[in-house]
Amino acid sequence: MVPIRTRRWNDAAEPDDGFRLLVTRYRPRGVARADETWAAWWPDLGPSRELHAAFWGKHGAPIGWDEYARRYLEEVVPQRETIRRLAVRATGETITLLCSSACVDATRCHRSLIARLMTDASPVKRRAAPR
Repeated sequence: MVPIRTRRWNDAAEPDDGFRLLVTRYRPRGVARADETWAAWWPDLGPSRELHAAFWGKHGAPIGWDEYARRYLEEVVPQRETIRRLAVRATGETITLLCSSACVDATRCHRSLIARLMTDASPVKRRAAPR
């Protein structure tokens, strides 16, 4: 499997980013179409509006990462086939999953969860490193 990368949409594109896919529910505000840094936008891979609001504490105390991850993984179940197709695509092409410019910790972002789901769904299983 070719690497799955994660970045923020406003991170400078690198030559080996491959297919840059924006996976946010909301399109970045104020970005002209000509200035988009992504090849495609799949909002259905972003967290629901309700989950996004809960994580940021819009209607009460913010939920923690573990609760967020659990709920996101439940929400994305209907997208399983989309994720599988993306994993198949990643067998021959680098995929870079892009999230919000405000999302500074990739390990606590749904893009890392998507990358894990893609790895799990990949038809090419990684071999263990030689010892």
